[in-house]
Formats: sequence, structure tokens, C-alpha cells
Amino acid sequence: MHMSDALLSPVVCATTGAASLALLTIAVRQLKREGSGGDTPDESPESLVPLMGVMGAFVFAAQMINFSIPGTGSSGHLVGGILLAAVLGPWAGFVTLSSVIVLQCLLFADGGFLALGANLLNMAALSCLVAYPAVFRPLVHPGVPFGRILLASISAGIVAFGLGAVAVTLETQASGITALPAGRFLLFMLPIHLVIGLCEGVATAAILAALRRYRSSLADRAMRRPENRWKRMRGLLAIAAAALLVGTLLPRFASSDPDGLEWSIERVAGPDPIEAPDGAAHRAASAIQRTTALMPDYDTSLAGLVGSGLVVVLVVGAARLYRTATKRR
Repeated sequence: MHMSDALLSPVVCATTGAASLALLTIAVRQLKREGSGGDTPDESPESLVPLMGVMGAFVFAAQMINFSIPGTGSSGHLVGGILLAAVLGPWAGFVTLSSVIVLQCLLFADGGFLALGANLLNMAALSCLVAYPAVFRPLVHPGVPFGRILLASISAGIVAFGLGAVAVTLETQASGITALPAGRFLLFMLPIHLVIGLCEGVATAAILAALRRYRSSLADRAMRRPENRWKRMRGLLAIAAAALLVGTLLPRFASSDPDGLEWSIERVAGPDPIEAPDGAAHRAASAIQRTTALMPDYDTSLAGLVGSGLVVVLVVGAARLYRTATKRR
């Protein structure tokens, strides 16, 4: 659901960018105030950061795997917001997923630079800060059976992707993209993303069940139970190994079909790409992204490994810089 700059006007980009920046500021302050990932005040931020890093690396790697949606000619990929919020808490999950999306934009040109704020809202905020607390969290508590976790994950995934599809449609409409009339665009966007949300929910439930079975310390976070430090370290290593495996081996099996957004655009506007407005803001954004995108379109077999590693570096490094800056005040 990564939007390109061509789909948005500078005004909409500025508005969504300001909203995303405000949410990130609130998230950082919330983590500092509560001393944890939102719902576990017994854990310090220092111990949460490594978990944020390895979970972000895993989600980055998982997002590289597009799966075909039978009978449509489209594909989808996981976003991972519900999973991150379940393991880390909503605010830490939002910060972690935002780091993934920023890295995808800057290093891999996945999503437009001007559209970065919109992509953060549509994917990270709506999943971690809306669908998770409103749908998943009320259904899951310590000791619930797998069926309840599956129900919560699927419901939250469908809500997150459905809201994201509506948000994309509203943003293109507000930007005056006449090639994508709102009613017809939503007619394609909503059903395909509800299916992707269903798949995301099943995958989220399966991962949480695996964590509960094999690495109980991380599942304890999702179930909000106290955890043992040694078990947590083993869980971190397991997730890092899984990210390495997923990021290096599985992308070669990814579907080449257009994702849900691209597929919907083709159905409404035709096969020719929508051209970005020839304005100063769009030209500057394009120039910035050409400079930063060292691996555009994930055009190397090492993209998954490099991206996953950089997510860890970005999350841990940003946390240390923030902590240092805070101490100097």
C-alpha cells in the first residue's frame, strides 16, 4: 500500500506529513513516560529497544514477500502492524513500523518521499494505533485459546487494511487525482485489501502462536505477562534468525503480480502510470530519493539482509541519540 508521490498533491503531503510527525512525537514521549512499550510499565526502554530492532527487521523481511491472490492477478504483502503492536505495545509498534517504512522509502524507493507521511498514517498509524487497541486488544488476554487469537488477528487485520484502503482513496481524492474517481477507485481498493487483511490476520495469529509455543517470553509480552530475561534473550536471537532466513531465502519466491494498490490503479486508470505533477516540490522530492535510494526496487539479492540489518541499526541508533539528547537537557 506504499503510495507514490504522483498520487498526492503537495498540500495533502504536507498535511499527512505533519500528522505523522505529531504522532511520532507523541509516541516517543509516551514511551519515555511509561518506560515501556505502552502496556508494560515494568520494563525499561533500554530493554525494549533491542526487541523493537529485531521485530522491525523481521517485519521488513516479511514485507518483501508478495503473495498472489488467486483469481485476481494481484498480490499482497504483510504490513505487520498488528503483530508489532501485540508484541511491543501500540506506541513502540508504531515507532518500529514507521522506521521500516522510512527505510523502505529512502534506501529502496518504495513509496514516495513526499508521500512518506501518508504511508506512515495509512499503514503504521491505522494498524498500531487504531485497529490494534480497538479490535485486537479487547479480544486477547492471558490464557485465551488460539481460536480467540486468530479471531482477533483476522478482525484487526481486516479493519486495518480496510481503513488504509479508504484513507488512500480519500487522499487521492483530496489531491485532485481525476484519473482515480473516488467511488470507482474504492470499489477496487476495498475488496482486494480486505482479502490482504484477512491473510495478514492469519499470518499474525500463526506467528503469535509460534511465539507462545517455542519462545514464550515474546508471547508473554503479547499476552501481557511478566517475562524472564534469559528467555527474552533467546527470543531475540530466534527472531533475528527468522528475519535472516526470511530476508535472504524467501523473497525469490515472491509474486511478481502488482500489489493491491497498483492493481486497483490499473483497473481504474489503465496500464499507463499516473505522472507526478511537474511542480517544484515533486521535482525536489524525486531528486532527494534518487540520491538516497542506493538499492531502488530491491534490485539486489542482498536487499533483505541489508534492509533488515539497517532497521536494527536505525531503531537502536535513534533510541541512543534520543537518550543522549534527553540527558543533555
